[in-house]
Amino acid sequence: MAYEDKTLTCRDCGNSFTFTANEQEFYAQRGFTNEPSRCPDCRAARKQAQGDQRGGRHDRAPRTMYPATCAACGAQTEVPFLPREDRPVYCSDCYRQHSPRR
Repeated sequence: MAYEDKTLTCRDCGNSFTFTANEQEFYAQRGFTNEPSRCPDCRAARKQAQGDQRGGRHDRAPRTMYPATCAACGAQTEVPFLPREDRPVYCSDCYRQHSPRR
């Protein structure tokens, strides 16, 4: 199927933008059936705003760390969760040795 550039109007800012033939082909290959309703600038701004609302890693408060004693070597360590008496806690080195390989 041959695609031709289309001029669309952004639903946010009202400016015209070009939906290129290459972009149309990309959309078709991915199975997208709708044309974009926002210009590239408004899409980027919306994506940025959604990332800020979701609390991207750079916006998070520092992690609370809890002191623990490694169940394997006895070293003092800190972990990002509250240790429980019924579960072993390992330092970083021992955890690598005890954890299954991914």
